[in-house]
Amino acid sequence: MTRVTQRRRVTRLTAGGAARTRADVVAGEEPLEIRVDGRALSVTMRTPGHDFDLVVGFLHGEGLLRSWDDVAQIDYRSGIGPDGLRDYNVVDLTLAEGVPAPNLSLERHVYTSSSCGVCGTASIESVRRSGAHDLRGDTAAHPLADLLSLPDRLRSEQVLFDRTGGVHAAGLFVPGEGGLELVCLREDVGRHNAVDKVLGWALGERGMPLPGTVLQVSGRASFELVQKAALAGIPVLSAVSAPSSLAVELAEEVGMTLLGFNRGASVNVYTGGHRVA
Repeated sequence: MTRVTQRRRVTRLTAGGAARTRADVVAGEEPLEIRVDGRALSVTMRTPGHDFDLVVGFLHGEGLLRSWDDVAQIDYRSGIGPDGLRDYNVVDLTLAEGVPAPNLSLERHVYTSSSCGVCGTASIESVRRSGAHDLRGDTAAHPLADLLSLPDRLRSEQVLFDRTGGVHAAGLFVPGEGGLELVCLREDVGRHNAVDKVLGWALGERGMPLPGTVLQVSGRASFELVQKAALAGIPVLSAVSAPSSLAVELAEEVGMTLLGFNRGASVNVYTGGHRVA
C-alpha cells in the first residue's frame, strides 16, 4: 500500500521572519466504503492499510460478526482512481451461511468521519449494545508501574506518527511472563479506525473475549471506544487523554476499568480500580 503517506512541499515560517521551502510527509486519508453481501453499509475516512481488519473490527463492533467464522469472503471491489491505478477504496464482506444479514436500522446514511465513529448511525438506540462477554468476572490486576509504562511503549512503536505527526494509535497488551506484552499496534487518522484494526486482528488471531488484556489508545476515551472494548471482552481501557462522561458511565455499567490522562507519571482511575495493583 503506497498511500499510507504522501509527500508535500511546504513553506516553513519562523517568528524571526525566515522562510524555507522543504518536503513534508503527511498521513494518508481516503474514504473506505464498507459493503456487506454487496450492499453499502458505511463509508469511513481512514488511513489505507489493514483494511480487512478495519472492516471486520468495525462490523464486530456493530454486532454483525462474532468471529472470523462468520466471514465467508472478504475482498476489494474497487475501481480505477484518477491516477489510473486501482483505488482499493471499497471492501465487500460476504457473510457465512446462516449469519443474519445486517439490520437496516444500522445503515449509515452519511459518511463516518475520521474523528467520529457513530455520527452517521441512523438511530441512537442502535448505539448502545449489549456486550456478549461479562467483564465483571475478569478480576486480573496489573501493577501500576506496568500500566503507567503503556503510553511510552505505544509511542515508541508509532512509526507512522514519527513520519507524519498526524495519526492516532491503539495497542493491545496481553499478560506475559514479564508483564504486559504488546501484541498488536495499529495507526490511523481516525482513533476509532485504529481500534477497529486492532480488534479485527484480534478476532482472527486470538478470538474473543480477551481476558486480562489492556487496550491503550493515544487520544481520548470516547463512548464508542469503551463500547468497542467491552464488546471485545477487554477489561481495561487506558487513554492518554480524557474520557467523556458517557464513556465513564458505560465503563462503570459493564464493569470495565477505565483509565484516563495516563501520561507515564500519573493516571486517573475513573472506574474499576480493583484491576490496578
